[in-house]
Amino acid sequence: MEKEAAVKIPLANPVFNREMEKAAVDALHNEWFVLGESVFKFEGEFAKYCGADYAVSMSSGTHALSIALISLGVTCGQEVVTSPASFVATANSALHANAVPVFADVELRTYTMDPERLKKTLNRKTGAVLPVHLYGFPANMDSIVTIADKNKLPVVEDACQAHGALFRGRMVGCIGDVGCFSFYPSKNMTVAGDGGMMVTNLKKVAVKAAKLRDCGRRSKYIHDLVGYTARLNTVNAAIGRVQLKHLDDWNEKRRRNAEKYDRKLSDIEELVLPPKGEGTTRPVYHLYTIRTKQRESLRVHLEKNAVECGVNYTLPIHLQPAYKEKFGFKEGAFPNSEELCKTCLSIPMYPDLSEKEVQFVCDQIHQFFENR
Repeated sequence: MEKEAAVKIPLANPVFNREMEKAAVDALHNEWFVLGESVFKFEGEFAKYCGADYAVSMSSGTHALSIALISLGVTCGQEVVTSPASFVATANSALHANAVPVFADVELRTYTMDPERLKKTLNRKTGAVLPVHLYGFPANMDSIVTIADKNKLPVVEDACQAHGALFRGRMVGCIGDVGCFSFYPSKNMTVAGDGGMMVTNLKKVAVKAAKLRDCGRRSKYIHDLVGYTARLNTVNAAIGRVQLKHLDDWNEKRRRNAEKYDRKLSDIEELVLPPKGEGTTRPVYHLYTIRTKQRESLRVHLEKNAVECGVNYTLPIHLQPAYKEKFGFKEGAFPNSEELCKTCLSIPMYPDLSEKEVQFVCDQIHQFFENR
């Protein structure tokens, strides 16, 4: 594929088509703008897709996480153990729930929480465990849930990047007590704006979460909880319903593109490719994230040659300025997460990425390493 200077291969390419536009316009004309019929239909359809009894929509994945923690009974001052290798909203959700985020380092093999590190982090103050399915790759939920159950702790899955991923044949988000998803525009499915969803099989948790997202409302003007304004807009839910119908197909296309990248880049010794699914564990490649010591030079080379890249994430959460100031974290505290953030580079990944575009990206990466 010859490079066209005016055309850039994007990192992500969210889908919005005529079917979604029609659903949005129909909802705007025919439904209440907030908590309209489409919201409740979307919740039911998403719960069914995940294999959960209940789903509660939110205005963001962050609200889904924080409200999940509160609904499970996490109280002020308790600790929530999560991964430092994630978007900052994961740990922020614990703070929003008046809890304290603490961290268990990741395994570099999977980019997800190391169960052995989790064991060492638990103490009498621990109120919940919050593993992250980073880049669409499932965390080791068998080990994490076993450890949590032994210590009588609830598990909230941050599945905000893992819609439709499977761990040993089970849908992520439905393995712990609660699963949380984000519909931000770059995700595997979106609602053409901010949005989130919480899924669970626990009725009391779902009922409380539904109240909390709607100002703590028991009835129109009676509020028996101090809640939040965290509702999903009806038009966004209408778009989400359409996107959900395409999710499995889109995920399969992502997997096929990941396989192409794997084949074409496997001969570069300086590159570490993303973890692959084993057996019935099936990632969904929200991002295709490679690792290299030459990250910055490679990023510059690709950007100069019409390939958009992403660094997810520049800093692990514990080294974010707000966290260093509040908790006194220092470099070296979680070395695997720090190494991941120093070496990771996300390259274009989306369902409609063409064979020619994959080949062009791989050609540019080969060219970079051949000229070093």
